[in-house]
Amino acid sequence: MSGVIRIVLAEDQSMVLGAFAALLDLQADIEVVATATTGDAALAAVAEHRPDVLLTDIEMPGKTGLDVAAELLRREDPVRVLIVTTFARSGYLRRALDAGVAGYVLKDAPIGDLASALRRVHAGERVVAPELAVAAWDGADPLTDRERELLREVTTGASNADIAKRLHLAEGTVRNYLSAAMAKLGAQSKAHAATIARERGWL
Repeated sequence: MSGVIRIVLAEDQSMVLGAFAALLDLQADIEVVATATTGDAALAAVAEHRPDVLLTDIEMPGKTGLDVAAELLRREDPVRVLIVTTFARSGYLRRALDAGVAGYVLKDAPIGDLASALRRVHAGERVVAPELAVAAWDGADPLTDRERELLREVTTGASNADIAKRLHLAEGTVRNYLSAAMAKLGAQSKAHAATIARERGWL
């Protein structure tokens, strides 16, 4: 259908997913062509349906919405990505922009605002929720990719030995990376460092 914006909708909470799909389908110029509840399913749906826009949450099983956006950027996929989330964290927004995301809006916005954001993103604009724009650059993420990866493992309750085995690193190397992350974040322990990083949207 000419002029219709085709979207894939990715959201891991079934009730929210259904509500978004139903409300967006009421818009004459928007069509939800597929839905997904995990990051991997979102990537598969984009590959299969070639939508104009991927509307995705951040926190989902497996790959996050930010991981999906980064992977689509690596693939040079032309789909535009719009993040819709409850997380008003500057760290998340910074990572989203680095991943080439075209828009970042919050779930508590009216559906009309979300539809407008979809249209603007489809038209080539970048859309960021006003309440996030000022906070976007408050404090840069000091972590390296490896430190961030190890802290994600820490959040699962894994020991240094477990992490070393999973990531094929020496246990001493794991300890050094985590010590560096703790120092950067002023944390008392690796668990504290992981908590700080997650709260700031850096994981």
